[in-house]
Amino acid sequence: MSKFLSEIKAPIGAARNKKRLGRGDASGHGGTSTRGHKGQKARAGGYHKLGFEGGQMPLLRRVPKRGFTNIFRKEYAVLNLRDLADFPSGTVIDKELMKSKLLLKNFKSGVKILSDGELKVPLTIVADKFSQKALEKIQQAGGTAKTVGESK
Repeated sequence: MSKFLSEIKAPIGAARNKKRLGRGDASGHGGTSTRGHKGQKARAGGYHKLGFEGGQMPLLRRVPKRGFTNIFRKEYAVLNLRDLADFPSGTVIDKELMKSKLLLKNFKSGVKILSDGELKVPLTIVADKFSQKALEKIQQAGGTAKTVGESK
């Protein structure tokens, strides 16, 4: 703590406006206080809302509404067979394994397996959905595909 008034400083982060506005002509910022002459922008609180177009009907309200958002839509995290090709034969690949091996970051409404890539070893894959080609490739490799609801 300082002993002298001349050593007192503002706390770190307490920024102050360097321009001393509205303190007379001697300050160099007197009169209009750097706001120009009259008008809406010169007054306190004088600015318009985002999207205001001077009284003209704003673009957002001129353009008609289209479509809708389906609140029941399910978005699946996708995983291709090429991402599973490195696992050893007989591995059971489920959500826990996908999470631990960082194959997926966000599972969204579930996991869907797609057919991009080749599968050479038999694997048991547990996911929420499979594409038809992915199912065929898994079965050709000698593996099994189970949906999450199925019994083990």
